[in-house]
Amino acid sequence: MTSQQFTVARDDLQQSRLIDIVLPDANNLPADGLLVKVDRFAFTANNITYAMLGDQLKYWSLFPAPNGFGNIPVWGFGDVIASRHPNIPEGERLFGYFPMATHLIIEATDVSKRGLRDGAAHRQNVAPVYNAYTRVGGDPAFAGRAGDYQALLRPLFMLSFLVDDFLAENAFFGARSAMLSSASSKTAFGLAHLLHTQRKPIRVIGLTSRGNASYVASLGCYDDVVTYDDVSSLATDHPAAYVDMAGNGDLRTQLHRHFGDKLVYSGRVGLTHQDATDDSANLPGARPTWFFAPDQIRKRAKEWGPGGIDTRFGAAWTSFVPMLDRWINVTDGRGEAAVQQIYLDTLNGRVRPDQAHMLSLAA
Repeated sequence: MTSQQFTVARDDLQQSRLIDIVLPDANNLPADGLLVKVDRFAFTANNITYAMLGDQLKYWSLFPAPNGFGNIPVWGFGDVIASRHPNIPEGERLFGYFPMATHLIIEATDVSKRGLRDGAAHRQNVAPVYNAYTRVGGDPAFAGRAGDYQALLRPLFMLSFLVDDFLAENAFFGARSAMLSSASSKTAFGLAHLLHTQRKPIRVIGLTSRGNASYVASLGCYDDVVTYDDVSSLATDHPAAYVDMAGNGDLRTQLHRHFGDKLVYSGRVGLTHQDATDDSANLPGARPTWFFAPDQIRKRAKEWGPGGIDTRFGAAWTSFVPMLDRWINVTDGRGEAAVQQIYLDTLNGRVRPDQAHMLSLAA
């Protein structure tokens, strides 16, 4: 059997190619191995961040590809079509981290009624969340459009949830307003929703392009919407926090110089601008720092105990999902051409903010 894999050149993300990887048949799987057919997966700007940080954060190691190419990890669904694990039957449906491919072999470990982990050696040097799979067969929360929202937004909303928790834990570093760049992005409006609906003592400002301003304003989760060409109009008479969702070095520099010492927090969450530069040491105000979600997860897991994160996140997710039907339109794409088109459109910033894409390499 072969698995078709959509790979990108690690030193030039504009280049991609489809390759065939020979897989062992069902009788030659590793001990406790599963052969999973990748059904459908989400692709968002967050996946571009995975590619751009593939070496630094070891994303490329999750699903190895040959000859200087890499396979970008995606969140999605797969069905077990062959199993050597006694407690995982064929037909089991899994939700988790997959390659952009038609098939994946998982070495099942830590199997429970709710999920399992991939114990493959090459996947052990990343945060545990990237190796976990949820058993979702028969769960209505993972079926139909609700399932699409899980793949498209649940991982992003977890990041929103953790950033929100981090800011609140630190009393917003004394800020009275929080500026979110790429305000139309799903991670940004998830964070804005949390900040806005929980009535925290902070004004939420969405920074966006002129073309996306109307959409951002329509979301109803920002107190103010300011276009990138007008950030110099922002008042500097109070402490402000900045959450950088895209890694636009020019915008970061402009905001730091505009606010000076009034910029009390500058957090970097995403990196979709390929020309992003690191000028952190030379900017006035708070030094820009990376927010790394697994660190906050480990911290809260210790403090909140078993189930603490899941309970709090579940409540936040439940309040968020009802908004999605009017905020985004989900479209489906199948086959190599569709995957390549959406990949390039996302890489080059051509996806409208109200669009969301579920993909499959199967024709």
